[in-house]
Amino acid sequence: MQDIKNEIAASAATTTDSLAPSLASVAAADLEKMRQQYENLPYPTNSIDAHPRKEYNNLDNFFIHSLVTPYYLRHQKVVNTTDKVILDAGCGSGFKALMLAEANPGAKIVGVDLSPESVKLARQRLAHHKIENFEFHAMLLEDVQGLGMQFDYINCDEVLYLLPDPLKGLNTLMSVLKPDGIIRTNLHSSLNRHNIYRAQALAKMMGMMDENPTDMEVDILRETMASLQDFVDLKVKAWNNSFATEGSEPQILMNHLLLGDRGFTVPEMFEMLQVTDAEFIGMTNWRHWELMNLFKDANRIPTLWEFALPDLSAEEQLRIFELLHPVHRLLDFWCGKPQSSQQPKLVGAWSEEEWSQSTVYLHPVLQTNDVKEALVHAIHHHQRFDFSRYIGLPTLTSVNIESLQGAALLPLWNGPQSIDTLVKRYLQICPVNPETLEPINIAKSFQEIKKLLSKLETYFYVLLETHEST
Repeated sequence: MQDIKNEIAASAATTTDSLAPSLASVAAADLEKMRQQYENLPYPTNSIDAHPRKEYNNLDNFFIHSLVTPYYLRHQKVVNTTDKVILDAGCGSGFKALMLAEANPGAKIVGVDLSPESVKLARQRLAHHKIENFEFHAMLLEDVQGLGMQFDYINCDEVLYLLPDPLKGLNTLMSVLKPDGIIRTNLHSSLNRHNIYRAQALAKMMGMMDENPTDMEVDILRETMASLQDFVDLKVKAWNNSFATEGSEPQILMNHLLLGDRGFTVPEMFEMLQVTDAEFIGMTNWRHWELMNLFKDANRIPTLWEFALPDLSAEEQLRIFELLHPVHRLLDFWCGKPQSSQQPKLVGAWSEEEWSQSTVYLHPVLQTNDVKEALVHAIHHHQRFDFSRYIGLPTLTSVNIESLQGAALLPLWNGPQSIDTLVKRYLQICPVNPETLEPINIAKSFQEIKKLLSKLETYFYVLLETHEST
């Protein structure tokens, strides 16, 4: 793959360069093919009446699409999404724009896409679901400056790696981002999708991607794979039985026959951030990138790693992870404009005074009647309550609490609470030690609630602010 810095130089070359006109025409031709592909098959293919809460088994996608999550990760503060302006760059048929609206109550949703047919469906979708504050535009991402708007949050999902010039695309998004705004975007992993790119190269050689792929090219690819011996490496690694079934055409078009698809590595991702003056905030599934999880026993690792790991940068740790275990299709991350303010003090470093002045918030994605009713059911039946059943992304294991602990947290479904309120409630629920029957005093209750909140804050199930740390 061409070095990113060379790519920047190439994209910045003047028209006096003899290659510039031909490169521009190729990019324009590829862009038109891509536009036509999404005109013929607007994506995602969910029906207009489909709702994200019914399509997914848990709330992970709402957790990612909520501005609250990355804002808290970056600032240790809870942001109110009312009147925020959110851009869905490459909105497609509007399914994720609907999710953004649901995950960010009171925000205005602005969507742009190169496909007029997709934009038409996006408008219909949000109107159908009674979302009022939105607007959609059929335009290139690179032209979004023409809207004359600045955004608090930008969602550019499954788009950047398809652009003729991803750097220009990210630079454009940075130019319309508010100083305190956050971008969520992603790049295809070249290591994870190595075999898909082999399939694409084969399809290109055989002329299946000369024009906009259609059902005919899908059928040709299926016939090709069906005719190959089962031991053929590409068939083993880039194909499975699900692609041979009816209804899998969108998946094949979005993978094996995806126009403009490109892969990136972690170093290339960070170089792109550096060139566009974007600050890395974190991976959207950051706990699934933890290097220590790859070792059998974190307490018994080779001496080399034991001494090296504490000094490794975030980029270096992510790079080692992808070299060891490239299981993530996407390099999915949050970034923003560099912040001059001091890094927030993490909850684990709070003093007792800071704890005593803290306010406790339930992550707004969890603030639903369904989740509350499930907690009430667990309390009444003296059952443990599993937070990770609803938001599993921040953890690799179940995150359970006892029913009495859940009872102490119930007021959070009515709104943010002072820690003092939760401490007093817990003392009412558990006035004595169940083992010794000795009375529990306010200090002990405080420590129990502090321990519980520390555990849940680790996974962002609850969010904590303190007057002392602001």
